[in-house]
Amino acid sequence: MKKLLFISIVALTMMVHSQELKLSPFSQYLVENPFVISPAYAGIDDVHKLRLSGVAQWLGLKDAPNTQTLSYDTRFSEKSGAGIILYNDKNGNTKQIGVQLSYAYHLILNDLNDQYLSFGLSYKFNHFKIDTDNFDNGSGPIDPNIDAGKSTSNHNFEVGFLYRIERYFISFNASNILNKNIKIFDESEPVKLRNYYLYTGYTFESKNGDYEYEPSLYLKYFEGDGRSVTDINFKARRLVEEGYIWAGISARFINDQSFEPVSISPLIGYTKRDFYVGYGFQLNINEASAFNSSGTHLLTLGYNFASNRNGPSWFR
Repeated sequence: MKKLLFISIVALTMMVHSQELKLSPFSQYLVENPFVISPAYAGIDDVHKLRLSGVAQWLGLKDAPNTQTLSYDTRFSEKSGAGIILYNDKNGNTKQIGVQLSYAYHLILNDLNDQYLSFGLSYKFNHFKIDTDNFDNGSGPIDPNIDAGKSTSNHNFEVGFLYRIERYFISFNASNILNKNIKIFDESEPVKLRNYYLYTGYTFESKNGDYEYEPSLYLKYFEGDGRSVTDINFKARRLVEEGYIWAGISARFINDQSFEPVSISPLIGYTKRDFYVGYGFQLNINEASAFNSSGTHLLTLGYNFASNRNGPSWFR
């Protein structure tokens, strides 16, 4: 009963305050798909990249949160890229689906030191619904405010930039630029959903070129209530015939709570020719761990379609 009560409180909080028009990336960006956090990565490689991700939380519990994401991006000219993200998210009686269309422009600053600057723009559509069919009023009268369900749709935009020089990269995003439409919900619900993202890192190469090591930092700030989280990450790759294998770890911290860690995520992945698979497991280490011992599971499958162009490939 205590566990169900905790889940209900979390679900209600998410229903009222967390329709952010951009799903939490969990660790998808680390599973070789940074396009999910920034439109500036659209077409960053000279291939057509298709990625399918599934995230499952609270395994074993009925109506536990789960999310599916399908992304595709490509470079359609020497300097321009485009991509699309489709997602479906369900959490108890709340559901949302959405689409994100992105365009990126990649500018070569200096060929000698591999210096590039990329700009990205996304249009986002989100449809959010509260399914009231399963609501239980007990023996009391039916609340007239509860009908067959309440839903709302929102349109929004995101802008981002990405700077790369040799093996260093830094990207910055401003997401949900427009205020949210809440006309059918409680007027106390926040309308400012602007989020800001900073993602930066450096890739070190071993002397023999067989290994790569990549420490990185991901920071997310919510303008509406001042919350912020930080991911501290580390990945290692080993180049093998026709591909590479990699492993990594990510620690997530809540910055406004004495920078306390809330989760640890080990990650692994393998690429052979054009096929890709990645897996991540997020283990809570805060108070929620008593209710979510099964953790959060992420599985990503991908395929790279060959391109007819011979442009540079800046990221794996």
